[in-house]
Amino acid sequence: MHNRIAILVLVALSGTLCLLNPVVAQRFPEARSENSEAKTGTPFLVGNVFPEMTVKAPGVGSRSETGIGALIPWADRLWAIGYVAHIAGEGIGLYSIDSDLSFQRHPASVTGTFANRLVHWESEQVFIGPHAIDEEGNVRTVEALKKHRLAATARHLADPGNKVYFLTMEGLLFEVDVSTLEARQLFDLVPLLKLPAGSQPHFKSAHTAQGRLVVANNTYEEPEYQGTRRAGRLAEWDGKEWRIVEENPFIEVSGKQNPRVGERYGNTLYAVGWDNISVILRVLQDGKWARYRLPQGSHSWDHTWNTEWMRIREVQTERYLMDAFGIFYDLPAMVYGGRVWGIRPIASHLRICPDVVSWRGLLVLAGDQTDNAVGQPQSGLWFGSLDELWRWGKPTGWGGVWRKTQVAAGETSDPFLMTGFDKKTLHLAHQSDQPVDFTIEIDFLGDGDWHPFRTTRVPPGGYRHIEFPDGFSAHWVRVRTGAGCLATAYFTYN
Repeated sequence: MHNRIAILVLVALSGTLCLLNPVVAQRFPEARSENSEAKTGTPFLVGNVFPEMTVKAPGVGSRSETGIGALIPWADRLWAIGYVAHIAGEGIGLYSIDSDLSFQRHPASVTGTFANRLVHWESEQVFIGPHAIDEEGNVRTVEALKKHRLAATARHLADPGNKVYFLTMEGLLFEVDVSTLEARQLFDLVPLLKLPAGSQPHFKSAHTAQGRLVVANNTYEEPEYQGTRRAGRLAEWDGKEWRIVEENPFIEVSGKQNPRVGERYGNTLYAVGWDNISVILRVLQDGKWARYRLPQGSHSWDHTWNTEWMRIREVQTERYLMDAFGIFYDLPAMVYGGRVWGIRPIASHLRICPDVVSWRGLLVLAGDQTDNAVGQPQSGLWFGSLDELWRWGKPTGWGGVWRKTQVAAGETSDPFLMTGFDKKTLHLAHQSDQPVDFTIEIDFLGDGDWHPFRTTRVPPGGYRHIEFPDGFSAHWVRVRTGAGCLATAYFTYN
């Protein structure tokens, strides 16, 4: 049955899609998720969602949230791992979906807080949550990690054929033998990376590329917004020493999962974070870090807890989908000449997407829909096609390069994404007692060749705005000041 691809015939009935598939209709009465009633009749696809494929704790088994932390296609099935907050819950775990769309919880399931996954081709198995799954679908569990909140699994620097790294949300880094599944703690990153006392460590991601392991911690609350504390971290380890790349909250670190294939692209590594100004995109290429800024589609993600879990995933061969603060982006896999270009927004959205994969011709989005504030915590999966995302919300956003930031005369801002948005406005202000000239420069080729667009003089302590002409765009835009001042340069895209 696993090798039989079901043919799905979708018929629109008053806005509801009904799935007419004899194979599924035959099997679904037997398929059930843990602690749920047996399903009868023909299953329905409602708005790209099969309601039967819901991850939920039984009764009051979760007193926080019940999300789907990671997805991975493997062994002729789609695997999903559930998560609850702070390992507080019961009755969820590891799920599999067959080609006939039967949905079931695996007997080896562990209820915990898991959002990690990695394909390890050398050992022909995948890691998802605390589990290792071989090519036949047999499941083993890393017993030592069952009670840890697992944020990421990454390739090993020194022994990639036999070991992998596991990063916990608390900042513990383990190495695990892929054969024996024995785990050994290597570091506690909280003191190593000098997180401020009283801040909550909340590590979210890790990825290995270009001879280093890069990790992200997304701590961000009122003190980070006010600028009185800097507990976020983007850091790297070369196998010998740790180095802090940036003291801002970062939520995702990603790149090509197969390093031998990735060598053709330079094994580019992307990291997504933010501050109280805008989204930050860091790019590691040829061992050098570059820095860019992007607009935010929503401020609903502006907290340590609220950023779960924006991802960069390869959803088509050599094509990345980036989810960043309420905007989906088309993100190129390659960087030429050390320059990033071709990033373009696809859609604005409010969905929490802890993971996204392609499976049997479908794009599948994980979710974290409801927590205990609105009833029984539960989450479902979204099934569709990649190009359907273009029909989601029109790309809109806002963000700046400076926000009451002390800048020097002649200082140039980070590049800010411009392409792919419609109406564009730039707001300029400063707190100097002298007039200040702001020069707007554009890079329309994306190769670092900047050209002046306009210079605007802002009166002492004053404000000006620039409305870009309809249809005008470039890959990147940046701002240069003519005098030292406390400056604000903030874009709104509608």
